[in-house]
Amino acid sequence: MYILPIPIKTITKHGKFLLSYDSYICVNNITTTKLIRQVEMFTKSTADYLGYELEITASKGKKGDIVISLDNNMDKDSYHLDTTGEMISLIGDETGLWYGMQTLLQMIQQDGASIQKMIIDDKPEIKNRGFYLDVTRGRIPKLEWLKKLVDKMAFYKLNQLQLYIEHTYLFRDIPELWRDDTPLTAIEIMELDRYCNERNIELVPSLSTFGHLEKLLSTKKYSHLCELENSYKVPFSVFGRMRHHTIDATNDESIELIKSLLLEFMNLFSSKQFNICADETFDMGKGRGKEYADKYGKDKLYIKYVSELAQFIIDNGRRPMFWGDVILGFPEMIKELPKEMICLNWGYAWNQSEEESKKFNEVGATQYCCPGCCGWSKFINLYEDAYNNIKRMCTYAKKYNAIGVLNTDWGDFLHINHLDFSVVGMIYGASFSWNLNIPSFDDINKQISKLEYCDYTESLVNIVSKAEEYSVFNWFTACRFKDMKLGVEENPKMVNDSIIKELDVLKEADSKNSELISIEEKLYDIMKNIDIEKRKEVYPFVVALRGIQLFNIIGKFVCSIEYAVQPDNLPNAFTLAEELEKWLYHYKKIYRSVSKEGELYRIQDLVCFYSDWLRDNT
Repeated sequence: MYILPIPIKTITKHGKFLLSYDSYICVNNITTTKLIRQVEMFTKSTADYLGYELEITASKGKKGDIVISLDNNMDKDSYHLDTTGEMISLIGDETGLWYGMQTLLQMIQQDGASIQKMIIDDKPEIKNRGFYLDVTRGRIPKLEWLKKLVDKMAFYKLNQLQLYIEHTYLFRDIPELWRDDTPLTAIEIMELDRYCNERNIELVPSLSTFGHLEKLLSTKKYSHLCELENSYKVPFSVFGRMRHHTIDATNDESIELIKSLLLEFMNLFSSKQFNICADETFDMGKGRGKEYADKYGKDKLYIKYVSELAQFIIDNGRRPMFWGDVILGFPEMIKELPKEMICLNWGYAWNQSEEESKKFNEVGATQYCCPGCCGWSKFINLYEDAYNNIKRMCTYAKKYNAIGVLNTDWGDFLHINHLDFSVVGMIYGASFSWNLNIPSFDDINKQISKLEYCDYTESLVNIVSKAEEYSVFNWFTACRFKDMKLGVEENPKMVNDSIIKELDVLKEADSKNSELISIEEKLYDIMKNIDIEKRKEVYPFVVALRGIQLFNIIGKFVCSIEYAVQPDNLPNAFTLAEELEKWLYHYKKIYRSVSKEGELYRIQDLVCFYSDWLRDNT
C-alpha cells in the first residue's frame, strides 16, 4: 500500500479491518460547520471506492465503525490514525482530521473494504505547502478543471493555491485588456475560493504589478506607462512578451493604476495574503525611469515602488508576497521593505544551488522556497529535473527556516503541455514538503502511477519521464524559429546560432523517434492494467508523444531547407503537413477539455505556419 505524502511514523500490523456496508462514520465532539462538511465530503469520496455510502452519526461508535474525534490539544495539523482495533479511530486537531481523512481515503482507494491494519502518527514538516499555476500565458483553465485540481491538492494534503494572472481577469474598467481573450470572472474566482476553503486550501491572489505586463501596457489607454516608449508598436513574439513590458515605476499614474487593480482583485478572495509578483523587471530604469535610476540607482527605484505597493496591501489588511529574483541582486535592502513581506525565492534547475536560500535567510527574509514542475516549453514535463529540483528546494526550505514551499507550474511559450501533466510534479512538491524522508525517483514514480493513475504495473510515470530526452527540435526552438522567419524575433542571430549548434543532433531525429514510438507502444500496452476510468489519462500522453515526433521530423526539414544539411529519409513534405494538421485536431480536443480558448489560436497559428512552410518550400 502507498500513502502520499509518506506519513512521518507508520506501524503496520498483520490483518485487515473490514469496513462493512452497515458500518457508520461517527463524529465525536465535532460541531464546526466546516469540519462536518468535510466529513460529508469524505463520506461521498469513500462511496466512490467502496461502491456503497456509509451513514454518518454523532456517537462514540461501535464495532466496525470509523470514529472521527476532534482533539485541539494535539499539535497543529497533526492526526493519529489507528485501524488495528474494533473501530477505526481518527483523532486530530481540526486541520489534522482533514489530513487524516485523506490518508484513510487513500487506503480505501487501494484496499477497498478490507483495510490494512496500521497505526499512523503524522504531521507536516513545512507549514505552508502550495501550488502555483500560470493561467495567463496561453492557458486559462475551466472552473470545472480547477475544482478537480483542488480535489487532487487536498488528496495529497496541500494547503495553498495561487493562480498567476497578468491580464486574464475581467477587470471592469479595462475591456481593451481582455477583449480578445476568455478571462476568468469574479464569480468564477469567488466560487473557486469557496471550494478551496471547504477543502482546507487557501486561494491566495497573485497579480503581476511591475514586469510582465504585455497586454496592459499594449493598450492604447495605458501604453504611455510602459518603461520603454513605443513598445506597444513592436509585433508580438513569444519571447518578447516575456522580456519586456515593465511598467514605469517613476510615474505616479502607474502606481495609482496598479493599486486600483489590486483593490478590485483582492476583494474576491477570503485570503489575507496577496502576491504582487514584481519579478523579472528586465527593462527597469532603461527608458522613462532612466533619469531616476541613474541618479538614485535601480535598487532604490525597485524598493520605492515595491514598498509602496506592499504597504497598500498591508493597509488593506493583507500580507504581501513578492518574487525574490530582483532583490537577490541587493539582498541587504530587504530590510527596507515592510517587515510583513514574504519573499518567494524561486529556482528551477535540477541541480539548484542552496546559495539563494542561504542568502535570504542570512539577511532575515521571511521566505518560501519555490521549485518548479519543469513543464514550460515542453510537450511533456521533465519529470526527473522536476524531482531533483523540488527535492533540493524542499530540503533548503527546512534547512534555512522557510515558512513555506510554493511549487510552480509556468506557461512560458504558450503553455503547450497538457495541464494534467504537472500533477506528477505537484505530487512531488506535496510529498517532499510534508516529509523530507524522500523516496528515490523510481520509487516515487511507482507510487504515483499506482495512486494517481490506478496503474497496477506501477510504470506509467517512469515510462513517460524519458520522453522529452528524445526531443531534437523542441517547442521552444519551434516558436522562435517561426518568429525569426516572420521577422518578429528580437534576437534572430541567437536563434540561428543555436540551431546551427544542434544540426548534428537534428540529424538524429529518426533514432530519437524510434525511442518515442517505443514509449508510445508501452503506454498502449499497459492500458489493460489501468482502471477503466483512468485510461483516458493515457490519451493526452500519446498525443503529446506524437507531437514531439512530428516536430523532430520538421527539424529535419529545417536542416535541409535552411542550412543545406541533408538528413536521411526525409518523408514527403505534403504528407507530413497533413499529419501535423491531423495531430492538431486531437491536440485542440484535449486542450478544450480542460481549458478555455485562451491563446489556443496562437498554437494553432504556429502549427499551421509549419504546415504551410513545408508545402511552400518543397
